[in-house]
Amino acid sequence: MFDIEHSIFLSMIPKYEYPPILIAGLTRAVLFGRRRDFHLDSQACIRDLNPPLRVLGEENIPQRGPCLIVMNHYFRLGFHVWWLSMAISSLIPMKHTWLLASEWTAPGQWYEPIKSGISRFVSRRLSEVYGFLRMPPMPPRPQDVEARARAVRNALSYVEHAPNPVLCIAPEGGDMPGGKLSWPPSGVGRFLCLLAERGLPIVPVGGWEEAGALTVRFGAAYPLQVPREAKPDVRDHAAAQIVMKSIACLLPESLRGDFA
Repeated sequence: MFDIEHSIFLSMIPKYEYPPILIAGLTRAVLFGRRRDFHLDSQACIRDLNPPLRVLGEENIPQRGPCLIVMNHYFRLGFHVWWLSMAISSLIPMKHTWLLASEWTAPGQWYEPIKSGISRFVSRRLSEVYGFLRMPPMPPRPQDVEARARAVRNALSYVEHAPNPVLCIAPEGGDMPGGKLSWPPSGVGRFLCLLAERGLPIVPVGGWEEAGALTVRFGAAYPLQVPREAKPDVRDHAAAQIVMKSIACLLPESLRGDFA
């Protein structure tokens, strides 16, 4: 019975495969320090999805910057969130960059040191190849205070100096049980405020799997407005709530989690 149910489940999810030519090209780029275009590489991967990517809210896909694209950190066993990132990047025509975790953790697991060490190398290399920005993992750790402050400064510098900057982030910062939307860690709301105050409207995107297809839904852009005179914790909570609710309304009700 389990084998039958498992076979039915596998037949209902997309088939995720990386084009061999892309793997070869990315390997060369990593080894020899060459740059690649994440938009083009994403298109190559998404083009081969079976069934094809399902796109909703196409009229809301930004055609120019500046803007801040925020997405949910969709999760299920066997699905890697970078497929959702690639789906979004394949649809954005202008130059953009992602805020990438500098390390992937597994708190409480025996293999965490191994995963952390390997992921630090992978994150650094991918950032060099694609021009991603890096941020210490969530939730915040005491040893990352200086690195996190430096990462925030780098992100703000990108926004202030890049022509028509487009920055993409997943505020939750990690996999959530059942793929349901959850509150971002403390401080993320304040970071969103800093970005919005530099002229970046928010473009929410919801991503999930439905009817056998990877699905993305773009919402309308909006300005993030939180009173500056409010206390830091109040601003943090208010900004996070606004942004996460804008993502939640794009998701199926079963995935809205804390924002249902």
